[in-house]
Amino acid sequence: MSKVLSFILLIISFSALSQGTVQGKITDSGTGEPIIGAYVLLISDPSIGAVSDLDGNYSIELPEGIHELLYKFTGMTNDTLSVSITKGEVIVKDISLLPKTLAKVDIIVGKFDRKVEELTYSMEVIKPSIIENKNTRSIESILDQTPGLNIMDGEPQIRGGSGFTFGVGSKVAVIVDDMPMLSGDAGRPEWGFVPVENIEQIEITKGASSVLSGSSALSGAIHIRTAYPKIKPLTKINMYSGFYSQPQGDSTTWWESYPFIHGANFLHSRIIKKNLDLVIGGNLNWDHGYLGGPIRGPFVYDTLSPEYSEKEMQHKRVRLNFNLRHRSKKYKGLEYGINGNGMLQNTNMVLAWSDDSSGIYRAYLGAVLQQEQAIFNLDPFITFYSKIGVKHSLKTRVLYTDNKMNLNQSNQSWVYFADYQFKKEFTFLKDKSFDFIGGLSTQFNDVTAELYKGEAGDETNQMLNLSGYAEIQKNFFKIINFSAGARAEYYKLNDTITNWNPIFRTGVNLKLAQASFLRASYGQGYRFPTITERYIRTAVGSFGVYDNPDLVPEESWNAEVGVNQGFKIKNYFAQLDVAAFIQKYENTIEYLFGFWDPDPDFAAGEPLAGFKFLNTGRSQVTGFDVTLNGQGKIGKNFTITHQLGYNYINPISLEPDLVFAEDYNPFNPNEYSFNNTSYDTTTNVLKYRFKHTAKADIEMTYKGLSAGYTFKYFSKLENLDKAISDFEHFTIITGGSLAPILYTDFFEEHQKGSLVMDLRVSYEFGKAFKHKFAIIIKNLTNELYSLRPLKIEAMRSSVLQYSLKF
Repeated sequence: MSKVLSFILLIISFSALSQGTVQGKITDSGTGEPIIGAYVLLISDPSIGAVSDLDGNYSIELPEGIHELLYKFTGMTNDTLSVSITKGEVIVKDISLLPKTLAKVDIIVGKFDRKVEELTYSMEVIKPSIIENKNTRSIESILDQTPGLNIMDGEPQIRGGSGFTFGVGSKVAVIVDDMPMLSGDAGRPEWGFVPVENIEQIEITKGASSVLSGSSALSGAIHIRTAYPKIKPLTKINMYSGFYSQPQGDSTTWWESYPFIHGANFLHSRIIKKNLDLVIGGNLNWDHGYLGGPIRGPFVYDTLSPEYSEKEMQHKRVRLNFNLRHRSKKYKGLEYGINGNGMLQNTNMVLAWSDDSSGIYRAYLGAVLQQEQAIFNLDPFITFYSKIGVKHSLKTRVLYTDNKMNLNQSNQSWVYFADYQFKKEFTFLKDKSFDFIGGLSTQFNDVTAELYKGEAGDETNQMLNLSGYAEIQKNFFKIINFSAGARAEYYKLNDTITNWNPIFRTGVNLKLAQASFLRASYGQGYRFPTITERYIRTAVGSFGVYDNPDLVPEESWNAEVGVNQGFKIKNYFAQLDVAAFIQKYENTIEYLFGFWDPDPDFAAGEPLAGFKFLNTGRSQVTGFDVTLNGQGKIGKNFTITHQLGYNYINPISLEPDLVFAEDYNPFNPNEYSFNNTSYDTTTNVLKYRFKHTAKADIEMTYKGLSAGYTFKYFSKLENLDKAISDFEHFTIITGGSLAPILYTDFFEEHQKGSLVMDLRVSYEFGKAFKHKFAIIIKNLTNELYSLRPLKIEAMRSSVLQYSLKF
């Protein structure tokens, strides 16, 4: 045995003596800063490699001979180096990697770090500069500027893939740092919880995206990426104060005190001793609110509902967040840390306006939900970059939400999430073979609320999700990018309801010329109904909400073809993107207003009508997008940037006569189909959609002076539930029992669409300490408009902002 051991040691020693070493420093050619975690791989044998350390230094041992090395890092252009090495030789080679910015508008996105034009699907990108410039207090307001994405009273819609459901059961995945940020009970995004002061980039994927984004990505996904420190420490302080203008018509002004908007946010990020990243930030917002509380009238039901003072209708929020990441000195490529975020807020949700004239900026009695919310998450994680170019990552999250609400709407939820991901660029000889991402994830939701008792009578509901996923990308001939992926989802609800489903996607991108790309893709989507959609049963004033434990999952598929053309005219760079798409849905879940089954213990004063989630059959959305993003310079000091977009959709029901429900009449039940529940029976257009939307943001900068202009155009709301007009008629003829719920006159009078414009002007000065003063005006023309039934949007607001950055 000792002889064998001695022989092995001899072979190892001989091998070591026959090797040489290549070492050096890897830096960013643009900034000169060292690159931490860059890969150095031997092309002929990818099992031999190295990772740059905290100072950008690397060292790789190679056998004697001639070799080619590959240098790579996310967001940088790969570089290669040919070396001839003899035994015992040490060669020093410093490498500077070029950022992937061949044109001014190039942006690196996605899990495979591609440029936007090289993707096989449609994506829009939001950079942090516009988030800061528009004084974004909550992230949904900036998302609503994206072509093809509309935020309807807090609910995201991509390409008309969903109607209006008060944000419940989002068909758009909202993901922060690769982990879902939807509430455990309702699948609702908590927009105010997103740290707007620390955004690196936002990526909006259009079309079914469930393979890599999870089951809620039925019609698309919003990926929000927070920023880690750069080499230089950064501190940002932002303070703002403003007011709401008097709305159109003196009779609609409801407030007596000053209608203020106040707030501040801060951020500090730095690298401590080269291996510890620290980010800490926060936000404080105090908003008078633009909607007033209800006032009691002479109606019988009015005596059963509370009034709310002007102070009680205010919105208050405080949020603190931190990121900690440690890079191991002992084990190169190992990173671990924990991120956290906590928020307390007092807010309210107005379900319906008081009336469609003088009470349009007031709430209907009984239609106000007051909320005291406490929410926090802790996200431990660990990542390992091996010397051979493999990335292992484990991300976990604990998310707790406690909503204390009036009208018996309180709820608590815990969400436990974990995701393991493996990423590798497989290389054979000199040609890159393919990129691979695979992983396993799990999520467990534990929800407690009386309003989710349903017919079973249990306040606690639990839902388990397990999934596995994989996707590959392959380049052919340096002009074709091919991708394919699959995911399997398994759900278990309360140990009684189980469901599993496989989904697939594939796509191809062909480079036609230097800046011309043609793409085509196909993807499937799958969404399991939330606890709220199945089990909610409650009353809110004159409205009821009814449970439906028999809901089945939604499925969809999306196909698109698109062209991306980049061009340059002198100092002007731009990208024009045109895409045509079709998306089909099975078992479409819609929030339908009707006269549903009353509670068995129905008593006087309880609602006779309300909302219910139902599977309404098959539907289809076809349409096209056009976007033009660009940047140009005139002289040395004048810059103009723009983002322009138009979206057209034709959303229709494919089974308009399918009977999907019946009402509670025991003698002659009414049958419900799409046609007989629609306000507009002349077409099959789906409810709560806009066929045409156009959006633009243009900013001009001269030295430190900037001016920006934004507009959003929404065509008319095409269709809505017929029950809204039926209920309006019912409340009118009750003769004093209920205050009339008025909407149809407003709906008919506003059939020309809405054009909303914003304006901002700012001046920045200073070098080491950068000061900026800005005036931001939203809804510049004080447009009176509504995007969903029975709720008016905000009147003009004006804010003065001061920012300090050093």
